[in-house]
Amino acid sequence: MSKLIGEAVTITKVLSTKTKPVIRNLVYYGKVELVPPKISDIPAIRNGISNIIGAAKNKRFLDLTVREAWLNTLVGIEILCWFFVGECIGKRHLIGYKV
Repeated sequence: MSKLIGEAVTITKVLSTKTKPVIRNLVYYGKVELVPPKISDIPAIRNGISNIIGAAKNKRFLDLTVREAWLNTLVGIEILCWFFVGECIGKRHLIGYKV
């Protein structure tokens, strides 16, 4: 029994030393990427939106490479899926609303 406890302690120590850098990176990127935009970021966001609208008006999307178009499509699909997941969470049901 003491041998099992000793092995469990050594496994726990090894896991904690191996996962500390991973958890540190996770926390770092979580703090950097998941913060809401600041007031100082609003002009850059506004310029980005106007650039997107201008690119659509001038048909600059026709000059994209296949890789860029595919990545933009994947991002759009991801946003759409998160919208539907949010809807399912909001209505607390998968199909329709409970009236």
